[in-house]
Amino acid sequence: MAPFSPRRFIVSFRKTSPLDRVALAILLLGTAVRVLASLGTLVPYSGVLGFLSFLAIIYLVIRLIPWFRTRVMWPLRNRLIVAYVFIAVVPVILLFSMAGVGLYGLYLQLGAHLLHDDLQARISTVAADADAFSAAVEQEAAKGASTQDESMLAKPDVARLLAAERIESPDLRVYLNRGTHLIEKGDGHRFAGLVEWDQKSLIACALKREGPGGPMTILVVEPVNSAFLDRLSSKLGPIQLLFLRLAGDKPSSRATFNFNGREYIPGEQVSSRLRVLPPPANFLDVPVAGASTIELTHMEADKDQGPVAIFASFSLRPSAVNRELFTSVGQVGPLLVTALVAAGIIFLLLEITALITGVVLTRTITTSIGDLYEATLHVRRGDFSKRVRVRQRDQLGALGESFNEMTSSISELIEEQRQRQRLENEISIAREVQAQLFPQSLPSLPGLQLGAICRPARVVSGDYYDFIRLGPNRLGIALADISGKGIFAALLMASLQAALRSTAMLDGQGGTCDLVAKLNRHLFRNTSDDRYATFFYAVYDEQARTLTYTNAGHLAPFFVHDGNVQELEEGGTVVGLFEEFPFTQGVIKVEPGSLLVLFSDGLTEPENVYGEEFGRLRVRAEILRQANLPPQRLAENLIAAAEQWAGTPEQADDITVVVAHMG
Repeated sequence: MAPFSPRRFIVSFRKTSPLDRVALAILLLGTAVRVLASLGTLVPYSGVLGFLSFLAIIYLVIRLIPWFRTRVMWPLRNRLIVAYVFIAVVPVILLFSMAGVGLYGLYLQLGAHLLHDDLQARISTVAADADAFSAAVEQEAAKGASTQDESMLAKPDVARLLAAERIESPDLRVYLNRGTHLIEKGDGHRFAGLVEWDQKSLIACALKREGPGGPMTILVVEPVNSAFLDRLSSKLGPIQLLFLRLAGDKPSSRATFNFNGREYIPGEQVSSRLRVLPPPANFLDVPVAGASTIELTHMEADKDQGPVAIFASFSLRPSAVNRELFTSVGQVGPLLVTALVAAGIIFLLLEITALITGVVLTRTITTSIGDLYEATLHVRRGDFSKRVRVRQRDQLGALGESFNEMTSSISELIEEQRQRQRLENEISIAREVQAQLFPQSLPSLPGLQLGAICRPARVVSGDYYDFIRLGPNRLGIALADISGKGIFAALLMASLQAALRSTAMLDGQGGTCDLVAKLNRHLFRNTSDDRYATFFYAVYDEQARTLTYTNAGHLAPFFVHDGNVQELEEGGTVVGLFEEFPFTQGVIKVEPGSLLVLFSDGLTEPENVYGEEFGRLRVRAEILRQANLPPQRLAENLIAAAEQWAGTPEQADDITVVVAHMG
């Protein structure tokens, strides 16, 4: 895109029509009027000017459509981006938005459910207190005290109970022979719930009892104040309660609330002081604000003119209430349902519009792509005379012209692509074979710690190591170096692994020399004469504390114990070279702290700048120096020492190291 400059703007402005300039002037004037209105300055005829500005916006948008199509939509990239936005991005955004609205409604109901449960739990507590006070009064009445006298509440048993209850609820109050109206509202014997008394909200429980001194009524109340809200469940954050009373017939200057077909005016407001939201569990754990309504019962019969209510607002963390059930949220529920339905309809209309727009844009792209695809089918059949029809002058049209110009040399490109694909397929096969040869995880055996590394010099490796479980206390350890390189060596490794595992599983109790002999015959009969492998196989028996091994032409591993190093050479020649060969086996007693190190010739053959190999003696010295390290760390350090000796990380041969701590 060309950079902006005043001269370019002037040239572009001169190309506009007079009607374009009028529409632009009206739009600028309407913007200025809005700015003045925001600063408190009223402009005459601002409404008419606002309507004209709206018409000017529509006109300018229509006028910009041709420019948008010829300039912005000409590159294929921009067209694909627009198609992607309308087909993929917009529906996803709408779905996520709808899900967010739905989740908000869910957590709003959960929060209201928790608030109602907390209030109901406190109501149950006050009801239990009322039962306790009733029992205490009856005990005092049995001693001769009158249940009609308010001094009954000062008796020792009742006073002690009241003092104990006020430790938890300092504002708890008890009245004698009060609350008859509430009992009538209940079942005739008991009432427990939220009540309104002198335009204040309370939790009240009223009981009617037939005691020794005659009938009596016990009323226990607790005001719903800030301290009360602070003692509610910790799953909710700050809570506010707004007392609502009927507006009546007289007009009021205060704001009104319409719930359940009635007009209410706000009264006393109670807010929690100590409640705070818990810290977020993650970046999606955003605060959720909600509200609910709670109806109250009049405490006094002469004021029972109609229902009163509390408007409760709260906030919560979704992570704190995810496992809680939710119920109705009172009068806020219908408002939420209406909002969800309206949002769903709007989102559906936007989704349909986005789909239609995306289909139209996609059709213009896929038509040209279809012509190119048809031409490529002709080229695949060898018909290089096929030409693409250029339908429109855009980036796709330019691509079609380029395709027509390149058909003369397409055969060479296809042949080059075929060769490249063949090479990639061979590399892919080799990698798949290689991935299957090595253990995906190291086995676990009591008293045995393992570490293994195979670092190929090229794409595929000619080295192979394996661990085979032969029982709960026996493990087979193998290391091989295949002759040759490339795909054939990888396939031979696969054959060697299959033969080794099948032979070891079928004859797990046999000696290592018998297994190596069978493996030798298998490779001899199934490979050419010039293919062979050096091979070392050992079986560690944890219960017998022995290591049985056979070395078939491989570099002798080191067995280390108490600073003494033994080279494991017992065995025979390489496998796969002779059909019959008498292999032997060696047995070593494994003491606690013993160390077995297997390696390929890639570890000993790196040369320094003077042509001197790293050699077995240096490998041995490094093993003795780092024998106490964990197996995997020791294997890595041995390879690092060889690379440091060579002075370069480039390898001439594959390097494989297997380390086992035994005993």
